[in-house]
Amino acid sequence: MSGPAAAVFDPVAETRRLVRAARRAGLATLDASGSPYVSLVAVATAPDGAPLLLVSDLARHTANLKRDPRASLLFAEVGGGDPLAHPRVTLFGAVERIDKQAGRGRWLARQPESAGYFDFADFRMLRLAPEGAHLVAGFGRIVDLVWDALATDLAGAEALVEAEAGVVEHMNEDHADATRLYATALLGAEDGAWRFEGVDPLGCELGLDGRALYLPFDGRAENAGDVRRRLVDLVARARAAAA
Repeated sequence: MSGPAAAVFDPVAETRRLVRAARRAGLATLDASGSPYVSLVAVATAPDGAPLLLVSDLARHTANLKRDPRASLLFAEVGGGDPLAHPRVTLFGAVERIDKQAGRGRWLARQPESAGYFDFADFRMLRLAPEGAHLVAGFGRIVDLVWDALATDLAGAEALVEAEAGVVEHMNEDHADATRLYATALLGAEDGAWRFEGVDPLGCELGLDGRALYLPFDGRAENAGDVRRRLVDLVARARAAAA
């Protein structure tokens, strides 16, 4: 984003952006000897923003987590130049197994290439129950945060959680031009066939070729009608920016 608002550092918003937009992350677990082990994993988020993992029983990190559920996930923004100049955040806590089918829609919207093995019996879905986060967003911008400050409050937004799949389908079938405009005019992304991948009370996720962006709303949304109003407002802002 550009303009005066882009200069305002909000560690909570920055952490949410990094986690919501992530499609890959570094997963740190503890092996049988207690030594740290790091692997690359695909990720998505639960409606409240907690990370979701789809893990195979054959993976070493899965065996580690069965012995000790404590884990950390590193979400990093990748770009040119000095790699340490780009923002990154580590979430830490313990994983818990959740109903894989309950997370199916959100997962496949963000990780469509996993559709071929999602239903295999040896793949299970885990949710990291975060305790907190350590954000490094640049020089002088290092912040420790508790999960209670980061979690998206879902109270009153049950209708939106229920309507999410329909909103995503509608945006991709009928408003692909708007999604493309959000990405290019509001988030400064390259032009392309950007897709609408998800929505929560505070914003929406846009994806292209395995990469994603998070676009915050100007106000909270609690149902499909609220989302429509937020998206209409964003279209007007995007058109003005493009002009």
